[in-house]
Amino acid sequence: MRIVFFLIFSLVLWGCNEEVKEEAPQPKVTRTYKGDVELLNSCGIQGAAAKMRAFLRQNGFDIVSSRNDALQNYDETIVVLRNPEWEGAQALARTLKTNNLIYIKDNRAVVDAAVYIGKDFKQIIEPEEGK
Repeated sequence: MRIVFFLIFSLVLWGCNEEVKEEAPQPKVTRTYKGDVELLNSCGIQGAAAKMRAFLRQNGFDIVSSRNDALQNYDETIVVLRNPEWEGAQALARTLKTNNLIYIKDNRAVVDAAVYIGKDFKQIIEPEEGK
C-alpha cells in the first residue's frame, strides 16, 4: 500500500514540474540622435520662430520645421513630447528653461517634440535682455 501511495505521489509531483515560460521584457526603444523638433510661433511676435530656431540649433537640437500656430496667445513656452522614449526631452526642457512639458504619445508623429513658443521666448534666448 505504501508503495502504491509513493508511486501516485511521485507521479503527481513529476506532473507538476512543468516549466513556466516567462516572456522576456521588451526593451524600450530610445533614440540616440539629437531628435527632430518642430517649432510653432504661438506668441504672435514676428520673428520669434526664427530666433528660437537659431537658439536651439546652437544648443544642438535639430529643427525640422517652423511655422505659425493657429493660436497666437501663449504666454509661456510649452514643449509637447510626441515620442516619450526620446532621451533628449529633458535636455530640451532645460534648454528652454520650462517645466511646461506635456507627453502626448503619437506613433504616427514625424517629430519627437513640438515647441509652442510663448511670449516668454526672449527671456529664454536672451536672459539678460528679455527681462
